[in-house]
Amino acid sequence: MSSKLRVRQKIGKYRIERRLGEGGFASVYQAMDTIQGIRVALKVPHSEYVSQEVLSDFRKEVRTLSRLEHRNILPIKDASIIDDRFVIVTPLGKKTLEERLCSRMSFSTALDLGEQLLEAVAYAHDRRIVHCDIKPENVLMFDDGTLRLGDFGIAKVAQKTLRGCGTGTVGYMAPEQAMGKPSYRSDVFSVGLLMYRMLAGEWPEYPYHWPPPNIQRLRARAHPDLVAFLRKAIEPDSRKRFSDARQMLNAFTRLKLKAIRHAKRKRSAG
Repeated sequence: MSSKLRVRQKIGKYRIERRLGEGGFASVYQAMDTIQGIRVALKVPHSEYVSQEVLSDFRKEVRTLSRLEHRNILPIKDASIIDDRFVIVTPLGKKTLEERLCSRMSFSTALDLGEQLLEAVAYAHDRRIVHCDIKPENVLMFDDGTLRLGDFGIAKVAQKTLRGCGTGTVGYMAPEQAMGKPSYRSDVFSVGLLMYRMLAGEWPEYPYHWPPPNIQRLRARAHPDLVAFLRKAIEPDSRKRFSDARQMLNAFTRLKLKAIRHAKRKRSAG
């Protein structure tokens, strides 16, 4: 049996409409739920990676994810064997944050999306769950402006299966996570990288010296307290970062209004 699904092919109650993407571990498809009449996303791991051990790992992760009910966390609608394939079903987003970053983003939009991402990660950290793979491809945008962080647990199983150990995507990982020691502070680092990219328009890159690329653009419109906030989040030494996303969110909440007013004054003066 081919591991690829074809357009118009049916798998259970789902009719495939198009392939959204493909990675080393799984393919992702847009499909129509022919019973409910709604479009969903199907993540289908490649058949060569679906062993009893992998299925067992997935069951554990899905049970963990079921504890996370938050508007900014992508829920799993179903995870089961359908027509001899393991299929993970989630709501269908409009686009990924990676795709959104290809077009211009206003300062206020960047702050709003950063806050939504922090809300999701803080909620998970409150429940002792570390994501370990926060990156733009795992963040989905919806028509109402809501951001949802996905792949809780799924990324962990995928990385374990493909590499045998370790989790995360190189380029988005905190230094200590790359050494096999992920923590809440590692997620803080990844969120900090994402927020910096949204606000400055460029990724900081390893070995993450300060100041990072495009710092002039950030300083031109961001309050110094916001710059200091981002610097603390992407500090290479994990001990100098926020302890978790809840502490980071609290700090952001305190400075958000100040940052918005500062940006408006800068724009008016310009």
